[in-house]
Amino acid sequence: MKNDFVITSRLNNPIRVSVFGIEKIKTAPCIIFVHGFKGFKDWGFGPYIGKYFDDNGFCSVMFNFSHNGVGDSLTEFEELDKFAQNTFSLELSELQDVIDAYLQGSFGLTENKKIGLLGHSRGAAIAILTAAKSKFVSAVASWSGVSTFDRYSGKQKKMWRQKGFIEVLNTRTKQKMRLNVSLLDDLEANKSDSLNIEKAVRELKKPLLIAHGDQDLAVKIQEAEKLYECSDKSMTEIIKIYGVGHTFNISHPFSGSNEKFEELLNKTKTFFLKTLT
Repeated sequence: MKNDFVITSRLNNPIRVSVFGIEKIKTAPCIIFVHGFKGFKDWGFGPYIGKYFDDNGFCSVMFNFSHNGVGDSLTEFEELDKFAQNTFSLELSELQDVIDAYLQGSFGLTENKKIGLLGHSRGAAIAILTAAKSKFVSAVASWSGVSTFDRYSGKQKKMWRQKGFIEVLNTRTKQKMRLNVSLLDDLEANKSDSLNIEKAVRELKKPLLIAHGDQDLAVKIQEAEKLYECSDKSMTEIIKIYGVGHTFNISHPFSGSNEKFEELLNKTKTFFLKTLT
């Protein structure tokens, strides 16, 4: 069963949430899914992931960052002004807001405080950074995760500052999507501390699953290997999924699962069963 909510963040932004398995929220461990850049909770595999973990004994929480560009339609980038204003630090703040809402009973009273974070791409980094600081997160899984947010050349940064924004192309929708210089300001002010992903992995001290496709062109598999290098090997597992790209050969709109994605889901389920139950 899926229930939808809208919660208000500490900065007074609406965060749209879908909770799968709400009938077992009192006793089941919780998995919170964190979408990536140009992602949203209802993209492609999102609802399928929610139902999968519901079917396997978890309560799963899917949500949209308030400035991910997707509004009331749930599937279209209709809030490009907000997308332009988004920052990494805002996403860290909002993931904590979702964790707090779960713990405080906004979706239903729970006696099980075990939370696992599952993030994809940029969302995986947000999950790792949050898990390293939150006493309420017991384990984290990274799918196609980045090892750094600093992905821009010196020339790009110079042009970014001169214009006040840069544009990125959404190859699926063909939209040109602006990123204001506030994102760059946030990165440069915090890249050594609160936005340092490798540092967070070193400090994590919690079970970590790293999964990556060997044909990922958006985030090369070497970034997964870098995360693993930084990790406590006694608490970390790395899985390389061969023959798949950044979204594990899942597309949007969702047209069905595949053998490799089911392998990934099953290994992620095993990880969370071991670490949360």
